[in-house]
Amino acid sequence: MGKTRSSPDLILLICTLSLLTIGVIMVYSASAVLSYHDFGDWYYYLKRQLLFAVLGILTMTAVMNVEYSVWKKFAKIALIIGFTLLVLVLIPGIGVVRGGARSWLGISSFGIQPSEFMKMCMILFLSKMLSEDQGKITHFTKGLLPPLGVMGLAFGLIMLQPDLGTGAVLCGASLLIIYAAGARTAHLAGLGMIGVAGLVGMIAAAPYRLKRITGFLDPWSDPLGTGYQIIQSLYAIGPGGLVGMGLGASRQKYSYLPEPQTDFIFAIISEELGFIGGGLVLVLFALLIWRGMRTAIMAPDSFSSLLATGITGMIAVQVIINIGVVIGMFPVTGITLPLISYGGSSLTLMLASIGILLNISRYSR
Repeated sequence: MGKTRSSPDLILLICTLSLLTIGVIMVYSASAVLSYHDFGDWYYYLKRQLLFAVLGILTMTAVMNVEYSVWKKFAKIALIIGFTLLVLVLIPGIGVVRGGARSWLGISSFGIQPSEFMKMCMILFLSKMLSEDQGKITHFTKGLLPPLGVMGLAFGLIMLQPDLGTGAVLCGASLLIIYAAGARTAHLAGLGMIGVAGLVGMIAAAPYRLKRITGFLDPWSDPLGTGYQIIQSLYAIGPGGLVGMGLGASRQKYSYLPEPQTDFIFAIISEELGFIGGGLVLVLFALLIWRGMRTAIMAPDSFSSLLATGITGMIAVQVIINIGVVIGMFPVTGITLPLISYGGSSLTLMLASIGILLNISRYSR
């Protein structure tokens, strides 16, 4: 296609592998006690994390060597598959309920989350759609409403599970693509106000969501209920101090802090490795996001630029929400920390997405 291919962004690759390595170590540290208690095996979660990390690295390496333009051909098919999976997971007997949400497809402990898969499908589709006729995006009805309609439908299906955290990440990444494609700020601001009103209505309509909000605003008003997770998370972060209590020395992982190896792993990092360890993780994520946005700016065409924007935005929004929950800035949403938290299909899909980002960086101007 006449494009000159060079080496992938080395800083982006190093940040990814560094975060993945920290994640494997901290998943073992955070989950060893829970692994032995539930399965009689200190290394249960570690072995599974290593398996999916290796699969993810292999996938990332393969995708990194496939020219990004290939994915444009499969964008519509991927979106159709994504919507099909989102519908299937809602059917009783097919979708598996975990953590109060019908968000899994699979057998026993192995499975995939269609909502995780849908995030990348949406990014691919919107990048293709908006790169083919960028002039339309400034028109409200012809340009802006169609991509917002597709995004809204996906968000609605995800909320039926319900999974607000993943839905928020999908919307955040999608809106970044739409904004980068040239949508008018006035249009997005107006829709944002409508969206906030809708969110308030959704919270008011579901008592459990309202309890999460009140628990977030004053967790000590219900320390054994809605405020429990935030309080225990802060109890983990506080004693960490500057250098932490030492790797493996966490107290909160002894069944005090729920999901220490997934949603609240950053709290365990802060407790064991202190401000320095937590700060290192944040610096690595900041470098990764910077290199991702640089890749988007330096991309050779509009499709690759929007695709890089969407992938980087997906990572950034997920990091902000997860750490915001852990430190008590946001209500509990149940979302993992990319590359760090324990996860099967989500980890593999994240590394595959970064593989696409690395491939785009090979064609940077």
